[in-house]
Amino acid sequence: MTVLLWFAAFILDMKLGDPPHWPHPVRWIGQLTHRIEQFIRRICQTETDLKWGGVLLWLVVVGSVWLASYWVLQLTYGVTFWLGCLAEVWLIYTVLAGRSLGDAANAVYQALCQGDLNASRKQLANIVGRDTYQLQTPQISRAAIETVAENSVDGVIAPLFFLMLGGVPLAMTYKAINTLDSMVGYKTPRYRALGMFSARMDDVANWVPARLGWLLLAMAAKWQGLDFRQALRIGWRDRYQHSSPNSGWPEATVAGALGIRLGGPNIYFNQLVKKPWIGDARREVTPDDIPQSVQMMRVASMMALLLFALLHSLTSVTV
Repeated sequence: MTVLLWFAAFILDMKLGDPPHWPHPVRWIGQLTHRIEQFIRRICQTETDLKWGGVLLWLVVVGSVWLASYWVLQLTYGVTFWLGCLAEVWLIYTVLAGRSLGDAANAVYQALCQGDLNASRKQLANIVGRDTYQLQTPQISRAAIETVAENSVDGVIAPLFFLMLGGVPLAMTYKAINTLDSMVGYKTPRYRALGMFSARMDDVANWVPARLGWLLLAMAAKWQGLDFRQALRIGWRDRYQHSSPNSGWPEATVAGALGIRLGGPNIYFNQLVKKPWIGDARREVTPDDIPQSVQMMRVASMMALLLFALLHSLTSVTV
């Protein structure tokens, strides 16, 4: 029954995505994080104090999310089995972001196809941290592909991995860890101290999923008729050509599969940040590479679901 709930939640995400006006735990996590951050900044003035405040922020948010999801399931299953199943499906559905990621990338692609650079920049700004106001078509395409590649792990593969390991509470805990990193895990003067612990814990949480993503995205590339061997080779060769110990794995794999080059220098908060290139420029990147990367993400996500469901079933039978 457990695995059937996973598939139901996965299908819901693929069909519905993340409607902006629906209640969503990630928004609640964001609100909780913001309030605790405000409290910490009022009492912590030095850099050292802010680092310890960042540890406190992480512990309170992550602990609260685990407890809340655990008790939601306890209470709903305590009322009736079917209410518990509905709650479990809904919580799993909220930790998955495959549909919303694909829709966001395709919105950039559609604007590029219509020749509307301003619209494509605005759509891209919704999903990347870099400055987009000066980007041209190749740079916009590259940024969208990088986002799809990286978030194929953060948005789908990793939540499913932790769902397999520890059920809904652990999957929700991962979502809290990832949300904290996206909110405070920056190396800017404002967040360098406060967000350091959140950024490090996100690196730890994504260590295994990112490396699984390398294999799953390469297999997805093979299924699509793309370059499977180059996906594996470039994924391994350029896996550390990124400031994150994890993001380089999926980005390099997608770059190898498509035969393009990702990464390179970008502007963040009006400052040029020089990053190494990822992949080989066997050809120029084009807007048509965006839907290819989205399809790769979707196939890899389905493979992850099947793999983790199989492993869960085998371990359950063994136990």
